[in-house]
Amino acid sequence: MHPEGFGDRVLVVDFGSQTTQLIARRVREHGVYCEIHPFDLSDQTVREFAPKGIILSGGPETVTEHLTPRIPQTLFDARVPILGICYGMQAMATQLGGRVRGSDRREFGHATARIVGDTPLFRGLGGVLDVWMSHGDKVTELPSGFERAAESGNAPIAAMADVERRFYGVQFHPEVTHTRHGGEIIRRFVRDVAGCRGGWTAESIIEHAVARVRTEVGDGKVILGLSGGVDSSVVAALLSRAIGDQLTCVFVDNGLLRKNETAEVEAAFSSAGSGRSNVLPINLVTVDARDEFLDALLGVDDPEDKRKIIGRTFIEVFEREAARIPGVAWLAQGTIYPDVIESAASKHGKAHVIKSHHNVGGLPERMGLKLVEPLRDLFKDEVRAVGLALGLPDRLVYRHPFPGPGLGVRVLGEVKRAYLDVLREADAIYIEELRKADYYDKVAQAFAVYLPVKSVGVVGDARRHEHVIGLRAVVTTDFMTANWAELPHDLIARVSNRIVNELAGVSRVVYDVTNKPPGTIEWE
Repeated sequence: MHPEGFGDRVLVVDFGSQTTQLIARRVREHGVYCEIHPFDLSDQTVREFAPKGIILSGGPETVTEHLTPRIPQTLFDARVPILGICYGMQAMATQLGGRVRGSDRREFGHATARIVGDTPLFRGLGGVLDVWMSHGDKVTELPSGFERAAESGNAPIAAMADVERRFYGVQFHPEVTHTRHGGEIIRRFVRDVAGCRGGWTAESIIEHAVARVRTEVGDGKVILGLSGGVDSSVVAALLSRAIGDQLTCVFVDNGLLRKNETAEVEAAFSSAGSGRSNVLPINLVTVDARDEFLDALLGVDDPEDKRKIIGRTFIEVFEREAARIPGVAWLAQGTIYPDVIESAASKHGKAHVIKSHHNVGGLPERMGLKLVEPLRDLFKDEVRAVGLALGLPDRLVYRHPFPGPGLGVRVLGEVKRAYLDVLREADAIYIEELRKADYYDKVAQAFAVYLPVKSVGVVGDARRHEHVIGLRAVVTTDFMTANWAELPHDLIARVSNRIVNELAGVSRVVYDVTNKPPGTIEWE
């Protein structure tokens, strides 16, 4: 349930939309705590959560069929403002006495909505809104008490409002960036209509998380597998603030890390850091397990086999190191809110697909440890905000994602030490040039991959027959979909020239222009 002390909160009801998490993020951006629950949540859950406002998400189903999701009556009986988005609006209209029917022409993508009348959500935003639609059904008859609030070319009722009961519906998606003023519409609903106060800030999150960890852990000892990624780093800083030297962090150098990664982690956590840092010193144990991991990977070229070997070896190393620390009772993990949502299952089967995460999965039960997850209520952007507030360096907090198996899945095929050495240098050159050109923070993720395919090149007057480096950069807001980044050609050229000229083991550089879907962000 919601963390105590944050006061006003909003319930986001998920009907299976791909953008439900975006709704919750937009609500939290306005300082209001919210949680996502499936449409089949119990009456008791609603009563205990006691929302001050409710948002109904979109979804892939149609209300014109009988066995599709419906809004629990307890939500209408809660007597709090409700905002229905797309499917949520259609379900609201149907259940309150209106009518919905399939449209002859589906509406997907950009559309124009014309404001009708004067409602609190749209007041002062102009007569026309540029919005994002994604629907095949439309409301054709309003329920009693509702008025039309907007219309579009394909949806005569693109928004509806019952101002007295504070029930609103929009056919478009205000949560996506494509909808102009979408964030303001959500802000007006949660802050003005629902009257929620904004107490959800990085500072208040830290204050309550620290108090909760101290209560939960008491004087117990905690162990954390520190990866150098954002999530585990913020967990380390937060637990250090809460319990000091009761925390021990174990950093495993598996030989599959980026250039200078071990030194950077040790520099960030071996002391309080820079003058502006307020992170307490951390007990950091660095384990050199490079030979153990790389020997286990000899001769293995299947990506899934590599992942399993790396995961299994990590568990063996981590267990061995944990056994050397007397009295450990707790295992800390960097689980964040999307992990929790995606691991939830609805009894009607409409929840997100279960996702496995964290290469210490299964360790709590296996080692007889209790689990502490101080970030499990936070989205990634909130984790970063907390990290900055705790004093972690910007370069660490805003570092691009790195896969759990590390360079083991960025060297395609068999992993060899020589390949890893070349890839580390190529990746470092790429990232260095992105930073110089001020493009590192403009892309969501960028990295190099080692392609075990030999290509002929000419360097000076000599023939070179060596392997290929692929460059990948993507832009995305949620990593569920992504577009390849249109980097300047002169930037790509500089990176290519440096890699070929500085690394004798490379004869050619290519740039990946595959979106997700159909491709994935990582190559393996």
